[in-house]
Amino acid sequence: MHVVVVGGGVSGAVAAYRLRGALGDGAAITLVEATDSLGGKLRTAEVAGVRYDVGAEAFLARRPEGVGLAAELGLELVHPGKARSTVRAGGSVAPLPGRTLMGIPGSPDAVAEVLSDAGRARVAAEPDLPPVTLESDTALGALLRERFGDELVDRLVDPLLGGVYAGGADGLGLRATVPALATAIDRGAPSLTAAAASLIPATPSSAPVFGTLPGGLGTLVDRLVELAKPDIRLGRPVTALRRRESGWQLEIGDELIDADAVLLAVPAPAARKLLDGVAPAASSALGEVELASMAVVAMALPPGTELPDASGVLIGARERRADGEPFAAKAFTFSTRKWPHLDTGPVLVRGSVGRFREPGALHRDDDDLVRLVRDDLAELTGITAEPIDVVVTRWGGGLPQYGPGHLDLVERAERAVAEVPGLALAGAALHGVGVPACIATATAAATRVTSQLVR
Repeated sequence: MHVVVVGGGVSGAVAAYRLRGALGDGAAITLVEATDSLGGKLRTAEVAGVRYDVGAEAFLARRPEGVGLAAELGLELVHPGKARSTVRAGGSVAPLPGRTLMGIPGSPDAVAEVLSDAGRARVAAEPDLPPVTLESDTALGALLRERFGDELVDRLVDPLLGGVYAGGADGLGLRATVPALATAIDRGAPSLTAAAASLIPATPSSAPVFGTLPGGLGTLVDRLVELAKPDIRLGRPVTALRRRESGWQLEIGDELIDADAVLLAVPAPAARKLLDGVAPAASSALGEVELASMAVVAMALPPGTELPDASGVLIGARERRADGEPFAAKAFTFSTRKWPHLDTGPVLVRGSVGRFREPGALHRDDDDLVRLVRDDLAELTGITAEPIDVVVTRWGGGLPQYGPGHLDLVERAERAVAEVPGLALAGAALHGVGVPACIATATAAATRVTSQLVR
């Protein structure tokens, strides 16, 4: 029995691990990765001798999949300290408001500190507008701008969404990005304010929101692969996928591999190409998923460098520096402040660059990119210290965009793949871009494969 998993990111690694657990040591599992390393967006690098995440840095700890898998693998979890997040809004830095749903307030008081008088008035007036109705999916930005005005979107919602998707509200769909809000409206909430208020707990939970691994999230993939024991093929993209009478054949360079089942855990463009001849409806649907590129500039500053008393700062796309130029960075993470386990040795800071359809500074070479990010850091914090180490990591097409109608695209793709025996689909293009969502899709895909192979 032979299963080939295509894609060596966290989704592929989880799938291989689940397949090994279900099929036992007698099964052959091949893990094929087009690049020269496993992990995908989970990448831990050495920065000034410290293991430091230069891709995803954390996962939602209030979803069960990540926490549960870490416990299952015997991996220690750590959580952020008490430093608060901030946002650069209207030319100044303010604490990131609490008691909102992805920046959507349950009351105007919740966002008062980041809006102008006119912006607060627009938010306060939203409940008095005609009841909001949704006949289908809609662009989140268009809906919020119509109801609340531009300021709330530009100063708060967009910076928050940019940290998750590298895209703003105008290009993202309501039902895929804030599904609970859509459900509240469908159930009769008369306004967006009322819908958000119904979803925000009266007493905030004391449970940690995020978690990570002290050795970096790359250790999660390392442990999964160690236990899955697959035959690993690196730097070998799959160029063709063909159905055979008794299974599958994959073309990897000049090599042909036969398999009983195939699990695709690759970005949407790669899945589209491979599915073109075997599940054309799925290929067509995935072809409509757009991607955003980004980069992470990881800097180790000299020990003792004084950081703001915050875990980081989000930056709206319309914010400007004192010289009138836009910021190159969309966010900074003050990792030494955010994560207590990193509060020793060099002072670690990450600058994130890149927004959907606004590559901006991503066109610059690494040296120029570092210079621009350092200038932004100096503008926001006054920090001008020369880094003792810098690592630039670029993620071309790294984040899928969940545009209006995304859930329909995914349903079409999954329905078409379900009609093909021995084929399954997983990954960030489906039901969420975060680590827990990827774990969930990989587990479901592995279950589909094993249910067909073990009867």
